[in-house]
Amino acid sequence: MYKRIVLASDGSEHSKRAAENAIHIAQYSKGSKIDVVYVVDPDRAKSDVLSNWNSVDINDYRKKRMKEVEKKALQAGVSYEMKILHGEPGPTIVKYVNDNNIDLVVIGSRGLNRLQEFVLGSVSHKVAKRANCPVLIVK
Repeated sequence: MYKRIVLASDGSEHSKRAAENAIHIAQYSKGSKIDVVYVVDPDRAKSDVLSNWNSVDINDYRKKRMKEVEKKALQAGVSYEMKILHGEPGPTIVKYVNDNNIDLVVIGSRGLNRLQEFVLGSVSHKVAKRANCPVLIVK
């Protein structure tokens, strides 16, 4: 039923639960593939660089956040691809979904930055309003 699934993930607890749901759906949708999307927010990228100034590669830090999702997908035998996108998370996810003929988006209800969600509106809410496909928001 769902051939192309986008899992929006940032390493938060809500996104880990979203990953479990996306993988479960993919297991029961023959021939499906999950695009695991991590969006590098320019505002957050500055703090990532400052926090990891002595790292060989800042992308290693970002990929580390996604390791648990990758491990679960491998264990479940689900086809997946990791994608790192750049921009404001909500609009960037919506653009990716709408430009790539996605069948379902699975996203956590809250991300890593709870203050920003409260002040600016949640990423999941923005995606649910603007995506041209069903959106599953996981608590």
